[in-house]
Amino acid sequence: MKTITNAFSFRNLLEGNPCPCGYYGDLKRECRCSPRQIESYRQRISGPLLDRIDLHVEVPLVDFRELSSQTASGEKSSVIRERVVAARNIQLDRFKKTSVTSNAAMTSRLVREHCQLDAESTSYLGHAMEQMNFSARAHDRILKVARTLADLSGSEAIRPEHVLEAIQYRALDRKLFS
Repeated sequence: MKTITNAFSFRNLLEGNPCPCGYYGDLKRECRCSPRQIESYRQRISGPLLDRIDLHVEVPLVDFRELSSQTASGEKSSVIRERVVAARNIQLDRFKKTSVTSNAAMTSRLVREHCQLDAESTSYLGHAMEQMNFSARAHDRILKVARTLADLSGSEAIRPEHVLEAIQYRALDRKLFS
């Protein structure tokens, strides 16, 4: 029975459940797990495995009224699609002389070549690396995501806001308790 429970808990963790009961951070349901249980639960995924996940995004439950509402909110999918296609074309053009086709597939050499940072961005990234104890792999992943965010915004250079957003996507596994 313990093996089944462990396998179930690990699957829940990989699927993004924040704690054993699944309600940590939920605005409508109260988590019944102790801080120690949550910490133990989250430590079941190793740092090297988490490092291989580019984006860590918290997605809250959507209220039924919002789902069934007739009023559209947010950007239209067609607008988002145009921005994504434009960013993909930028990447294809950037890597046309290599076998790489996207920012996610950049080698370390390509990261150094195409992910140049200004002083402010470097400062933000350095501070995050020290404070959040990110690995070298996480460093490169942050730069790749920042490069993609810059492409999506149509920016030639990676700006501080791109670096900060990329860091934020890596930070969820580091923010166990708020």
